[in-house]
Amino acid sequence: MFIDRVKLKLKSGNGGNGLVAFRREKYVPLGGPAGGDGGKGGSIIFEVDTNKSTLLDLRFNRLIKAQPGGNGRGNKMHGPDADDVVIKVPQGTIIKDAETGGLLADLIKPDQRAIIAQGGKGGRGNWHFATGRNNAPDYAELGDEGETKDVTIELKLLADAGLVGFPSVGKSTLLSVVSKARPEIAEYHFTTITPNLGVVQVSDGRSFVMADLPGLIEGASEGKGLGHQFLRHIERCRVLVHIIDMGSNDGRDPVEDFRIINKELEQYHLRLLERPQVVIANKMDLEPAEENLKRFKEAYPDIEIFPTITIIHEGLDSALYRVADLLAVTPDFPITGEEETQEGVLFKYKPKGPDFTVHNLGNGQWRLEGKRVERLFASIDFEKEEDVYRFASTLKKIGVDDALRDAGAKEGDIIFLNDFQFDYVE
Repeated sequence: MFIDRVKLKLKSGNGGNGLVAFRREKYVPLGGPAGGDGGKGGSIIFEVDTNKSTLLDLRFNRLIKAQPGGNGRGNKMHGPDADDVVIKVPQGTIIKDAETGGLLADLIKPDQRAIIAQGGKGGRGNWHFATGRNNAPDYAELGDEGETKDVTIELKLLADAGLVGFPSVGKSTLLSVVSKARPEIAEYHFTTITPNLGVVQVSDGRSFVMADLPGLIEGASEGKGLGHQFLRHIERCRVLVHIIDMGSNDGRDPVEDFRIINKELEQYHLRLLERPQVVIANKMDLEPAEENLKRFKEAYPDIEIFPTITIIHEGLDSALYRVADLLAVTPDFPITGEEETQEGVLFKYKPKGPDFTVHNLGNGQWRLEGKRVERLFASIDFEKEEDVYRFASTLKKIGVDDALRDAGAKEGDIIFLNDFQFDYVE
């Protein structure tokens, strides 16, 4: 079964907690701090496996979890790091954030990897907090929480050239003739319901990968028919091979068919019409073919067209040479427009934001938000007085007290941070 789109929930492992422990050492207060750091939580990593061609293995795994890191140990021993979860996917897989639609990774190279859900960092043991004034701290950090993400996994075929056209115009027949691929061929629409790939060898020694894809219909860009299931697989193709039934075998008008297909390509995102096209007039052995070809040339005088009878390979060589020539000079079309890539992970440059923000909720209530303060909050054990003191002093050090005062907070106002609330004290 060919599965090219699945949704998953990912949960990476939490970091292990740091430990409060002391050595037994003569003349050292409480023996000296010796609590080890917590281990790192397991990350969830996607890796290209060239032996895979479908996302079927992921269809029934709706939730993928990594294990948490181990807690710190005595004598400054580090807790064990959890193993990462490595998910094998086919070459050409992209991973998107299901909520925002943002692209997280584009995996196109063999053995390429991308960390999609980062494991939580382990908390520090109490020996990190020893100072001249407090050489026996009895508090440690809690481990960071792992990331939770809903993602959409899509497979977009890695083909150099893609066959486009209405159903039953001869796309599968062409692929079977010019390569060793054996797609299903029959005299009814939508014979091809899953993509087929074939390697085409041109007579001069050049070769390229061609994809035979489900046929387009009017309204495909809006999801009609096989719609997006078809269109997303030609996003990586650098050249489109547009096949037209010039013999009007189904009573269709080839001139109108050409206009409709190009309109669907134009309305779909990712600039499909910017790709060069090689137009093939197929089924030239049928009676109305010559008259239709004449009308087509009159309607589109600037378009080069290659008359063929694909079933007997007549006229295909010149068309394949043209495809190979275009591939030699046509660059890749990036899926994400202006985003940049680094080792398969896509990103946009974002300036560093503030450590925290203060929001006035009215009625003497305020909310603190920001990754730094939220991470600090998650690392504190509020059952311990020393941790609470450290939390308050750190907030003051990074400027939270001053920011609240400048925003208008008064003595006794309520401050919210995550699901915790505390009173503001001048």
